[in-house]
Amino acid sequence: MADRVHPHDSPSPTPSAPVSQTNNSDSAAALKPTLPPNGTPVPPPGTYVIKIPKDQIYRVPPPDNARRFAKYTKKSKRRFSCCCCFCWFIGVIFFIALLIGIAAGVLYLVFKPKSPHYSIDNIGIKALNLTTAVISPEFNVTVRADNPNGKIGIRYETDSSAEIFFNDVKLCDGVLPAFYQPSKNVTVFMTPLKGNGIKLKSEDEKALVDAQRKRQVPLNVKLVAPVKIKVGSVKTWKITVKVNCDATVDRLTAQSKILSKKCNYQLDLWLFKIRR
Repeated sequence: MADRVHPHDSPSPTPSAPVSQTNNSDSAAALKPTLPPNGTPVPPPGTYVIKIPKDQIYRVPPPDNARRFAKYTKKSKRRFSCCCCFCWFIGVIFFIALLIGIAAGVLYLVFKPKSPHYSIDNIGIKALNLTTAVISPEFNVTVRADNPNGKIGIRYETDSSAEIFFNDVKLCDGVLPAFYQPSKNVTVFMTPLKGNGIKLKSEDEKALVDAQRKRQVPLNVKLVAPVKIKVGSVKTWKITVKVNCDATVDRLTAQSKILSKKCNYQLDLWLFKIRR
């Protein structure tokens, strides 16, 4: 007789907890988000969380930034106005320079100015005693000034100077006469030069005596004259004329003759210089 197999007793099901009815306040409390352990609030169910990158978050700048922006904008406007004024000033200067250049070109074409010529015609020496170490020489220098311009006159002003050197030692000095030289004119004038108590070094005294014995005395004549150019009734500003002549005389007497000479001159025209 077969035995009956009885199944093991299965565990009795756990009775479900009775559902209790709650009021509205309890349900609202159940919907409130609970804080997880890390402290970040969890949104209630039924809500959506949208994350926006930080670089796309636009905020209203603080008032301090607005003041700074206004300040920088004001500075930019000021700089722009300063640049405009500077450019306007440069433009005016350029326009004036252009007008002056045009006027100078017209005057050059009309009057065709030429440079004057200067030379030394004679050098007379007197009262020069080479037997003493201290000398007081006197020179008479004859200067030739040639104005080749047909419509331009030259007025020689005061505050001029004339000097004579031997081996870079100044022997005497003086001034040139003030006069007016008309156009197409050659003026020859003599100016006296004097030296007082000139003490020569032993080597300079010996060189001067040797040159006198050889009848070849090298002298250097320097002339500086402020002039004004006159065109019609218009006069220019002061122009400085500098003449430098190397002349060799045969003797140190009043009857001396110039054996050789080489002269060059320079005209200082304010910002420009003309050498010849």
